[in-house]
Amino acid sequence: MTELRHRGARDTDPALQQQPSEDKGSDSELKLEKDGMSDTESKVDSGVPEVPVPPDDTPEVLNKALSGLSSRWKNWWVRGILTLAMISFFFFIIYLGPMVLMMIVLCVQIKCFQEIITIGYSVYHSYHLPWFRTLSWYFLLCVNYFFYGETVTDYFFTLVQREEPLRILSKYHRFISFALYLTGFCMFVLSLVKKHYRLQFYMFGWTHVTLLIVVTQSHLIIHNLFEGMIWFIVPISCVICNDIMAYMFGFFFGRTPLIKLSPKKTWEGFIGGFFSTIVFGIMLSYVMAGYRYFVCPVEFNNDSNSFQVDCEPSDLFQLQDYALPSIMESVTGWTTVHLYPFQIHSIALSSFASIVGPFGGFFASGFKRAFKIKDFANTIPGHGGIMDRFDCQYLMATFVNVYIASFIRGPNPSKVIQQLLALRADQQLHIFNSLKAHLTEKGLLPALEEATA
Repeated sequence: MTELRHRGARDTDPALQQQPSEDKGSDSELKLEKDGMSDTESKVDSGVPEVPVPPDDTPEVLNKALSGLSSRWKNWWVRGILTLAMISFFFFIIYLGPMVLMMIVLCVQIKCFQEIITIGYSVYHSYHLPWFRTLSWYFLLCVNYFFYGETVTDYFFTLVQREEPLRILSKYHRFISFALYLTGFCMFVLSLVKKHYRLQFYMFGWTHVTLLIVVTQSHLIIHNLFEGMIWFIVPISCVICNDIMAYMFGFFFGRTPLIKLSPKKTWEGFIGGFFSTIVFGIMLSYVMAGYRYFVCPVEFNNDSNSFQVDCEPSDLFQLQDYALPSIMESVTGWTTVHLYPFQIHSIALSSFASIVGPFGGFFASGFKRAFKIKDFANTIPGHGGIMDRFDCQYLMATFVNVYIASFIRGPNPSKVIQQLLALRADQQLHIFNSLKAHLTEKGLLPALEEATA
C-alpha cells in the first residue's frame, strides 16, 4: 500500500492541488484530532486522497428532540433508538421465516459490497480507471452465481432434477461459473491502460478481497441457517449483545484504552461485554432450544414446494442432567443442573463473539483510518453504514460454519441418497449389492428381513 500512497501523491488531480493550503491543513488537523492519529501516521498517509465526508442524516425529529443535549449524550440516544429499531426489525424477519432471512442476507451482502467498492471509487475516481465499477459488479454476479448455484444443487436437488433446464445448469454449473469468471478476467486484461497498470492491479485485488470478505462469508451464513435457525440467530444475537454491552460499559465506566486502532474502545467495555455475552448466550440458547421451529434443519418439502422446519429434535436439544464440580456444588448447593447440550456449545459461540469477534471491528477501523473516514457510509444514523454493523458478523459466520463442520455435523443420509439417485442404474445396483453384502456380513440384514416378515 506504501507504493499506492506514493503513486497517489504523484498523480493527484491538479484540481485538488490547487485548493488553498490553509483550508486543507485545517480540515486535516481536525480529522486527525477526532481520530486520535499521530503526526507520523498523518505524514505516511498524506498521499491518500480523502473520501468525501457524507452529511449528517440524523432524522430531523431526533435532532429537534435532542437539541438540548451535548453531542456525547445526543449520540448515545440516537444510537440507542436506532439500535432498538434494528433489533425489532430483526425479530420481524425471523418471524417471516428462513426464506426471507436468506433474501435479507443477500441484500446486506450487496449493500456491504457497494459501500466498500464506493470507497475505492471515491478515492481513485480522478484516475478514470476504465471499467472499474462495471467489472467489480460483474465479478460480484459471477461469485454469487457460483455459490448460490451450489446451494440450490445441495438443498433443492429433487426440484432441480424435476426440471430439464435446471438439471442441465446443475450438471455444468462449475464450468459455467468458471467461463463467466474467465470472461471478466479477460475484460480486465483488455482494460489495462499503460500509465495506470499498477493502480489497476491494486483495484483488481481490492475487488477480489472484498468478494472474499463479503460474499464468501455471507454464503456461510446461509449454510448455517440451513443447519437450523438457532445456528443463525444465536451467533448473530451474541455479536449484537457484545456490541451493545461493550458500548454501555465503555460509555459509563470506560477509562483504560484497549487498542490504538479504535481509541474509543476500552478494557472496561471489552470485559463487561464478554461476561454479559456469555450470560446472554446461555439464556437465549435455553429459550430457543425448546422450540422445533428454531432447532430443526431448514429443508425443502418437495410436495408443498416450500421450506419446512419440523423434525424430531436431536440429542443436542434434549434436556440432560450434568453433575456440578465440587467447588460449584459447595457454592450453589446443587449437585446437578438441567441443561441443553447446545447451551454448552453456546459458551464457545459467545466467547468467540466477545473475544475474537471484535477484531473484525478493529480490522474495519484500521481500514477506515487508512482512508481517513469515520464510517463506511451514512445509511443508519449514529451507526454508519451496513458494513459498520456487520464487520464482526462475517468473522462470526466463518467460525460457526467451521465449528458445525468440526464438532456438530455428521454424515447426511439425505445427501447420500441424492448422490446415489444421480448415478446410472448399473452403478446403483453395484452399490446396493455391496451394501447388502456388508449388512449380511455384520448380521444386520437377516434381522431386518425377520422384522419385515
